[in-house]
Amino acid sequence: MWTVLIILLVAWAIVAVVGFAIEGLLWIAIIGIILFVGTILFGVIRNRTPKA
Repeated sequence: MWTVLIILLVAWAIVAVVGFAIEGLLWIAIIGIILFVGTILFGVIRNRTPKA
């Protein structure tokens, strides 16, 4: 599970950097940041849930 989350975090970080590097694609950077934060929150919430 954590491997998938780390891969997603790296992918979203790359998308955000590309979006900031190419000024016309600033909206991609914003989406990348939102997805990065969402993935972190998902991982934290999923980790806190007790296993059955």
